[in-house]
Amino acid sequence: MISFLSTRWKKYNFVFEELVKRDFKKRYKRTILGMGWSMLGPLLHLFVMVLVFSHFFGRDIPHFIVYVFAGLKIYSFFSESTNQGMASLMSNSGIMTKVKVPKYLFLLSENVASLINFALMLIIFFIFAAIDGVPFHPRFILLIYPIVTITLFNIGVGLVLSALFVFFKDIKYLYGIFTLLVMWLSAIFYSVDTFSLRTQRLFLVNPIFTHIHYFRLVVIHGVIPAWHIHLACAISAVVALLVGALFYKKFNSRFIYYM
Repeated sequence: MISFLSTRWKKYNFVFEELVKRDFKKRYKRTILGMGWSMLGPLLHLFVMVLVFSHFFGRDIPHFIVYVFAGLKIYSFFSESTNQGMASLMSNSGIMTKVKVPKYLFLLSENVASLINFALMLIIFFIFAAIDGVPFHPRFILLIYPIVTITLFNIGVGLVLSALFVFFKDIKYLYGIFTLLVMWLSAIFYSVDTFSLRTQRLFLVNPIFTHIHYFRLVVIHGVIPAWHIHLACAISAVVALLVGALFYKKFNSRFIYYM
């Protein structure tokens, strides 16, 4: 199995690399700032949210800017990856009808491009944390774990969305409403500590909040998240990937007829 995957990777490695380069560049094509928007956009969004909500919530939340930045960063990564992934098949229909290449490569290239954006913003995030007086410590290495699981989760969700989008274009508008709901339910600018213990547990059902919570525990509070936080992140990633793989397996042969 490993040798089979290795052979396929070597076969399509060049194609995948070119797709990643193209997907990353096309996002900022014909813009004055180019790649600078990958950092300026989220920073402007952060500025607006801090400006609006700091008066209502910031007084009781330590390191409020870093708190909001962590939430916004994870949510933006999820939103960008899944929205770009949703259109990955349709936007590459011209290639799919002419060249035989695994269809999931288009989705993966979009996710890698989003991951590059996320990595750039992570550098800015650490700079903000340092300015805000957040102490750096070895536990920061633990952030690799939620980055891996949220990336896998995004890929899984993207697999489902891209398959559905081929057949139902309305999913684009429904998903826009869904991501807006997710944003408000992910405690990006408010604390869940004001809710009852039962409600706080319900927040953990939301994978985006779980990953945000993980980041905040490590960076702001300097603690290692509990085992159930690790488990929740892993379960969301595995379930999303399995469901996404099932969708692709079921509809893969039919995609070409709807391009």
